[in-house]
Amino acid sequence: MIDARYQPHLDWIATQQQHMVFLTEAWSRINSGSYHLEGIRKFRRALEDNFRWLDGTMELIPLAPITQIDRQGHEISIEMTEVLSIRKRPEAPIQVLLAGHMDTVYGPEHPFQTPVFLDENTLNGPGVTDLKGGLVVMLKALEALEKFEGASNLGWQIILNPDEEIGSIASDPVLKQAALGKHLGLIYEPATAQGDLAGARKGSGNFSITVRGKAAHAGRNPEEGRNAIVACAEITSLLFALNGKRPGLTVNPGKVEGGGALNTVPDLAILRFNIRTQQQEDEAWVLQQIKLILDQFHLQNGFEATLHGQFTRQPKPLAPANQAVFDMVVDCGRQLGLDIGVKPSGGCCDGNNLWKYGLPNVDTLGVRGAHIHSAQEIIYLDSLTERAQLSALLLMRLASGDLPVAAIPPSTQE
Repeated sequence: MIDARYQPHLDWIATQQQHMVFLTEAWSRINSGSYHLEGIRKFRRALEDNFRWLDGTMELIPLAPITQIDRQGHEISIEMTEVLSIRKRPEAPIQVLLAGHMDTVYGPEHPFQTPVFLDENTLNGPGVTDLKGGLVVMLKALEALEKFEGASNLGWQIILNPDEEIGSIASDPVLKQAALGKHLGLIYEPATAQGDLAGARKGSGNFSITVRGKAAHAGRNPEEGRNAIVACAEITSLLFALNGKRPGLTVNPGKVEGGGALNTVPDLAILRFNIRTQQQEDEAWVLQQIKLILDQFHLQNGFEATLHGQFTRQPKPLAPANQAVFDMVVDCGRQLGLDIGVKPSGGCCDGNNLWKYGLPNVDTLGVRGAHIHSAQEIIYLDSLTERAQLSALLLMRLASGDLPVAAIPPSTQE
């Protein structure tokens, strides 16, 4: 049974359903692809207009550029926009970090731009589930907390970053700083369609290999050339063979670029790929394997093969400290009549980053939906109220001491 102190604030959230649907659709209409800086800034201004009513201290935190390999195989610098930080009651005895991202995987050139209601409970649109609906949930949960008479015991900081979908490389130092002094983290990535939470998560890294050969005429003197595409294909095959060599290890070649006129032996090919690891020690192992593969090509037989990229997220196990936070969320769900499960996930998010810096967290407190990262992305709109009530109840119980933060085991992370 829900404590009578909390019920009025949960009931208030239910009255906000129409406004939550409005915000989700409106925010989905703002393109905020990871590299569309003006779009992210436009979305950030919309967030500022709505989150300012929480009466926290807002700050824009600039980010350093990141480097990438362009289509010509050259390392280039990519500008990043700012992180939005909002903080309230930093002196309170209980401190919580709430995080989400402003960017989506849909750039302005993507054909998927406009939200459409499929029925009264289903909205199809870019970012509705990952993660704009989650930001609506975060907002309403905090609004409910601020109406609660015991809110003064709990301080919070919001971190909204612009680069989560591309690995949070630029914003990782901000996440590290924000994790300091917090008891736990709440992240608003989408839950499963059934409302379950992601438990243990794999680590991840994005990489590219630039293969340079030698151009020649494909008919007149092909033997004088060194076909970079063929060498790249061999490297790709060898990398793909690493799948399953360690438990849970996956290597996914995702994109190949290179070549030109069909009567020319191509002198450039670029392979872009993702690696997922289940154990942190697998990072060193797989990087050594890649080195051994590239040694077969680099500076031999007229080829150069160079690696660029890094692991951006370490694995996040369901360690005792994380389990304790999950148990709190599951218990709040039970009081609301929700049967919330916890399942491992091959995906990763900023929850991995926060755990790396010692902050136990639950990272799937966002909405229920499906088909994220595709033009079929949908949100189940009834989950807006459901998930906002879940977070609000969790925050109010933490503030009142019903869920003591002392029950969270100390992290062993550095």
